Amino acid sequence: MSSIEKIRNIGISAHIDSGKTTLSERVLFYTGKIHKIEEVKGKSGVGATMDFMDLEREKGITIQSAATSCEWDDCAINLIDTPGHVDFTIEVERALRVLDGAVLVLCGVAGVQSQSYTVDRQMRRYQVPRIAFINKLDRSGANPERVTEQLRDKLNLHTIPVQIPIGAEDRFEGVVDLIRSKAVYFDGPKGEDVRFADIPEELVADARAARHRMIESLANVDDLIAEKYLREEECTPEDLVPAIRRATVAFKGTPVLMGSAYKNKGVQLLLDAVRDYLPAPSEVENIALDQDRGEAEITLASDTGKPFVGLAFKLEDGRYGQLTYMRVYQGKVSKGDFIVNCSAGRKKVKVPRLVRMHADEMEDIASAEAGDIVALFGVECASGDTFTDGRINVTMTSMHVPEAVISLAVEPQDKAAQTNFSKALNRFTREDPTFRVSRDEESGQTIISGMGELHLDIYIERMKREYNCVVVPGRPQVKYRETITQRGEFSYTHKKQTGGSGQYGRVAGYIEPLPSDHEGGYEFVDEIVGGSIPREFIPACDKGFKEAIKRGPMIGFPIVGVRCLINDGQSHPVDSSELAFRTAALMGFREAYNKAKPTILEPIMLVEVQFPEEFQGAVIGQLNQRRGTIASTEKQEAFVTAVAEVPLADMFGYATDLRSATQGKGEFSMEFKRYAEVPKQARDAMIADYKEKREKDGGGRSQKRAAG
Repeated sequence: MSSIEKIRNIGISAHIDSGKTTLSERVLFYTGKIHKIEEVKGKSGVGATMDFMDLEREKGITIQSAATSCEWDDCAINLIDTPGHVDFTIEVERALRVLDGAVLVLCGVAGVQSQSYTVDRQMRRYQVPRIAFINKLDRSGANPERVTEQLRDKLNLHTIPVQIPIGAEDRFEGVVDLIRSKAVYFDGPKGEDVRFADIPEELVADARAARHRMIESLANVDDLIAEKYLREEECTPEDLVPAIRRATVAFKGTPVLMGSAYKNKGVQLLLDAVRDYLPAPSEVENIALDQDRGEAEITLASDTGKPFVGLAFKLEDGRYGQLTYMRVYQGKVSKGDFIVNCSAGRKKVKVPRLVRMHADEMEDIASAEAGDIVALFGVECASGDTFTDGRINVTMTSMHVPEAVISLAVEPQDKAAQTNFSKALNRFTREDPTFRVSRDEESGQTIISGMGELHLDIYIERMKREYNCVVVPGRPQVKYRETITQRGEFSYTHKKQTGGSGQYGRVAGYIEPLPSDHEGGYEFVDEIVGGSIPREFIPACDKGFKEAIKRGPMIGFPIVGVRCLINDGQSHPVDSSELAFRTAALMGFREAYNKAKPTILEPIMLVEVQFPEEFQGAVIGQLNQRRGTIASTEKQEAFVTAVAEVPLADMFGYATDLRSATQGKGEFSMEFKRYAEVPKQARDAMIADYKEKREKDGGGRSQKRAAG
C-alpha cells in the first residue's frame, strides 16, 4: 500500500476522437498493467482494455467510464477513462467529482473543440487541477503552437508549455524537454525505451526561446521563480518542477505536454508529469456537511485514523449483483465492516466484498484507505450516497446532473418480455442519473428521456443484448418548456361548502419572469404582512404554485423561469385549511398565467461540424435549413470547422444527411447550450396539436366510461 503522498487519482477527459482511450492503453502498457497494446478500432477485434463493453468495441467509442489502477515509479495511479461524447457527460461529471487531478487531451489538428469547453467547465466546477496533453502530433496539419494558443484564448487557461516537438506530422520524432534542456526520443517497437540526448542543432535556438517563454509564464504565477527571473539567475530543474506543481495545484497554471499516443511517443513523460505536478489526495480540500449541526461545513482529512467517510459515485449491475464504485475520503474500510448510509436515513449495511477494478476485471482486497478508489459488492444504495462508519453523520455534495433534452416512447415488441423490459429500465435508471423513465398518464406509454439520440439508442440496444428484449421506439420527443414574458396579477378566492366545515382561502399577488441567469426555474416570495394569511398556510401556497408549474396549459410541459409572489389574502377561522390555500394558489397561478403572455421554450444545441472544404456550401445550407445560426467557421488546412446554434427539434436525422452531403467525410458533435423561445408559427402549431390530442384522448375516455 502506497503512502497517501504517493497516490494520484486522475481522469482522462477530452472531446470525441482526441485519443483518450488510446492514451489510457499506453499508460497501462508502460506501467506494466498489460503486456500487449490493443487499438480502439484494431483489426484483432479485441479492442482497447478500457472499452470492455461489446458496444464500445463495435462502435469504437467509450460509453461508460472505466476505472483501473497502476504504478509508475513509486507512485500509485488510480485512473478513470471517460467518454468524450456529450450524450454520456454524466460519466465525466461523476468521475471528476471524485478525482484529484485530470489530463485534458486535445487533438493536435483540431485543437479546442466543443466538448473541450464542457470538460473544462466540469473541471472548474469540481476544482480539479489539470495537465494538458496535445495528442496526434504525427497527423497531417498538427500544430501544437496553435492548440496552446487556443487553450489560452478559448479556455482562458494560463498555459506553461514544458515541451516543444522534434519534427512535425509524419516526421514527428520526439520532444524537447524544456525543463532539463534535453531531447527525448522513444525507441523500440512500442516506444518503451526512453532515450535522452542533446537537442538537435537546428532546434537549439527555438528551444532556448521556448524555455525563456516557459520561465516567463511561470514567473507570472510563482513568486520564487519571479525573483530568480528578475535577478536573471539560472532556473534549474530543481527550481522549476516544484514551481510548476505549486502553480498546477493552486489552479494558477496548466502545464502543456505533447506527443502521439498512437505512435507511442510522449506518454512516459506524461506519466512523470502526473507524478510531479498533480496533487496527492492529502493536498486537496474535501468538504462534507455535518447533518447533526445544521449542515455546517467540515473539512475531511486524508487520515486513516479518523472516522471513515466514502462517496458512492457510480453503480453497475454486474453478474454478481450491484457493484458500487466508491472514493474513500477519510479513514479506512475493511471487508466485513458495518458502514452507515447517511444519505438514506442512516441505514446500516455490511461490506461483504471489497475489490480494486481493472476495467471489467476485479482484484479482491482486504481494506481501503483514504485516497483510494475501490468498488463494493452487495451494498444497495443510490449514486451520490455518502457512507460513514457511524461515528459521524455527514454527507458530501453530490455531482451535477444535467437536465434531459430528448424523450422517446418505448414498448417491448413482445409482451412476454415485459418483465425483462421493467428490469432493464429499473437497472439503467439506478446506474445513470441522466436516463429517466416516466409514464404518460394520458396515453399510458412508457417514456424514456436522456441527453441525445445516441444516448437513448445505446440503451435500446443494451435492452436487446443484455435482457433479450427488443424495444419498439416511437418518434423522438423534445423536452420543451413553458414560461412567461411579463407580469401577471391574481386574486383568487377558493370557497367550498359541503354541509360540515367547508374550505376557504383567498390568495393575491403576481407572477413574473425570473432573470435569465437565475439558477433555479422557480422562486417563491412571501410578502404577507398583518397576518392576512396565517403563517401555517404559507407553505401550502408554495406547494400550490409548485403543483401548477409541473404541467403548463399550452402544451403540457413544465413551466420554468417564474417567480410567484403573494402579498395579500384572507382566511376563515373555521373553514381555512392547508388544502384550501394550496388550491387557491394553484387556481390563482392559472388565472395570472394567461395574463403574463406565456410562451414556449425549446432546447438549442451548440453544434460543431468538421468537413472537407469542398462541401462547405452544402453543409452550411443544411444547417440553415434546420433553423441553425452560424456562430463561426474556421479553416484549418483543407478542413472547415463550423459552429452553429440549432434547435434540437431540427437535429433529428442530421447524421445521415451530413454523411450524404460530405461523402461520409463529415463529422459533428453537439451539446445543450440554452433554452430559447419557439417562433410564433411553430408555437401556434404546437398548441393546436396539443389541444387536438387532449380532445381526442378526452373523447376516448368518455366513450370508455359510457361503454362501462
